Amino acid sequence: MTEQQSLTFYGLGIAPKVLEVLERMKFKTPTPIQHKAIPVATEGKDVMGVAQTGTGKTLAFAIPVVQRLAAGQGLALVLVPTRELAVQVDETFRKVAPPFALQTAVLIGGASMEEQVRMLRRNPRIIIATPGRLIDHVTERHTLKLDHVSILVMDEADRMLDMGFAPQIEQILRFVPKERQTMLFSATMPKEIMYMASRHMKLPVNIEVAPSGTASERVSQELFIIRREAKTTLLGKILTQYRGSVLLFCRTKHGASKITRDLRKMGHNAAEIHSDRSLSQRRAALEGFKVGRFRVLVATDIASRGIDVKGIELVVNYDLPDDAENYVHRIGRTGRAGMEGRAISFATPDQFESITTIQRLIRADIPVIKHPDVQTEEFLLPVRSVHAPASSGGNRKFMGRSFSARKGFRRR
Repeated sequence: MTEQQSLTFYGLGIAPKVLEVLERMKFKTPTPIQHKAIPVATEGKDVMGVAQTGTGKTLAFAIPVVQRLAAGQGLALVLVPTRELAVQVDETFRKVAPPFALQTAVLIGGASMEEQVRMLRRNPRIIIATPGRLIDHVTERHTLKLDHVSILVMDEADRMLDMGFAPQIEQILRFVPKERQTMLFSATMPKEIMYMASRHMKLPVNIEVAPSGTASERVSQELFIIRREAKTTLLGKILTQYRGSVLLFCRTKHGASKITRDLRKMGHNAAEIHSDRSLSQRRAALEGFKVGRFRVLVATDIASRGIDVKGIELVVNYDLPDDAENYVHRIGRTGRAGMEGRAISFATPDQFESITTIQRLIRADIPVIKHPDVQTEEFLLPVRSVHAPASSGGNRKFMGRSFSARKGFRRR
């Protein structure tokens, strides 16, 4: 029996009634972030939790929030970057909170303001919100006061900053009481978040179950170097090799729509999810993906944190992300809940710097693969990566090409 298998939720400071809920949900073994964060958070201490995407961070804060609210007064405010993530965080709370008569409210853009006002009139104790819509309720419509917030959770904090929410978060923090418990969870911990924590948290306990930026060990990664115009052909070949569900990422909304059309022409059931789709369209696409109506879900990075679907077999990076950290978030959608996953990335010959940055971040080389049925660019990346021994020299050859740290890629 491994150390992880021997862990249980007993002995973590969880109240008996909450343990009963976990047993009914058939949750028996805590993930590392849950095992480390729950005891600290249930004591009311501030927490900074760093863990890879898909490691159970939501339950790591949902259990302490429910237990502390059930035992006392006040509200919990959970800030998230995207609408999809808000809905999924709410789903977790709805599994844990009902025995304690704790109601939730989800405040997100694109949804009915009137329905949200009705939810707030029922005096929910747990509010899950995206920053923009929360500010609308607090400052514009005056339908919500934050005076009684006793627990503040910032989930996927790095993503919120990436999306430009820093001013809104600072504004929100002016409305919540200074005397509160604050929990901050994130997949990475850039210096901007450290600065925010130093200003708004009280002696936070730093919990890190994997180095910031580390990719999941359960995800095997492969890289194809390919001309842009050959990507669709290669994608078609790959989809014949894998039978399960596929999450595909591209850079732009226009690209997502085009790829979805191409996939449908190939005979694949595909849906798209990005910011040009309405909330109802995005929900329908995600739900269809969950139940198997759509085999392939095409997404921009807006969805890279908001998709919590078990059993995704393959993640395809049709386009490399603009930000290397998004690579970690994207591939974290597969290989979840103890399952094995696979991530395949397409890169064009001019994207050497992007791949080098990703490899430095994840502290590993990504194997370059050649597909037997598709013409791909034949060179190997790179050579003097972060793990390459110093004696390996400046050149390395692969399938007819080599790389020089000074001269770049060239033929023999």
